[in-house]
Amino acid sequence: MRPMTIRRALAHDAQHLTSLIQQSGAYRGQYAPIIAGYRVTAEYIARHQVFVAVSSSGRVLGFYSLVLDPPELDLAFVADEAQGLGVGRRLIGHMVGRAGEAGVTGVRVVAHPPAEDFYLRMGARRVGTVAPSPPKVAWERPDLRFTIPAGRGAALR
Repeated sequence: MRPMTIRRALAHDAQHLTSLIQQSGAYRGQYAPIIAGYRVTAEYIARHQVFVAVSSSGRVLGFYSLVLDPPELDLAFVADEAQGLGVGRRLIGHMVGRAGEAGVTGVRVVAHPPAEDFYLRMGARRVGTVAPSPPKVAWERPDLRFTIPAGRGAALR
């Protein structure tokens, strides 16, 4: 893995994050409707804990968004060309650390079905299933939970 940093997203990152979502190979075919027209806005970035993984050359490799009330991993994306390089693992580790620092004991993830195995490998456990919500989501989604160990905050960075 090439060197990368994880930093807080800034308002000017909104278009890059939107592009990363719109270009995601994981949301083609039957999954395309869920991201159709979706935009990450500067207001969203200001309201939530949004962090970006950036390469040493400044390229956005991935990002996540942690909503604290109620605690949920709202968005997590890794650029197609950066998948398999440890970017997702680093982002999830960072998210767990941020959640711990915020005093959160668990983080919900309503997962994209193809991403469920990744989240399970990262330590989430399945707690149920979320029913479809047509017209955008015509499939069941795994309902997962990360348990955040006490005092885990800064150790995972």
